[in-house]
Amino acid sequence: QVRLVESGGGLVQAGGSLRLSCAASGRTFDNYRMGWFRQAPGKEREFVGGIKWSGGSTMYADSVKGRVAVSRENAKNLVYLQMNSLKPEDTAVYYCAAKAPTASWYAYWGQGTQVTVSS
Repeated sequence: QVRLVESGGGLVQAGGSLRLSCAASGRTFDNYRMGWFRQAPGKEREFVGGIKWSGGSTMYADSVKGRVAVSRENAKNLVYLQMNSLKPEDTAVYYCAAKAPTASWYAYWGQGTQVTVSS
């Protein structure tokens, strides 16, 4: 069974940095696209950034572009979300997700990890 487990969330001061990790297991993720999403209280879930497992091409939401970076370690099936210059508005539950190459949307999701940015 495919499983995605996030870690690395916590409390950080505004302007600080945090790196989230996503451990992916259960299958080979070649040709999958891995994504990071977040959901703040009272808001809908939004895309943060993503990476193609093979090749490593990335894409980011305009709201976080320049402040975040998605990367992966293929040998360990790990995906990272490095976040810098954090703002209170970045406070949310962050989710790791995976999309099969033939799927129209992400089918696999982690449980989420809380990120709280204090001002």
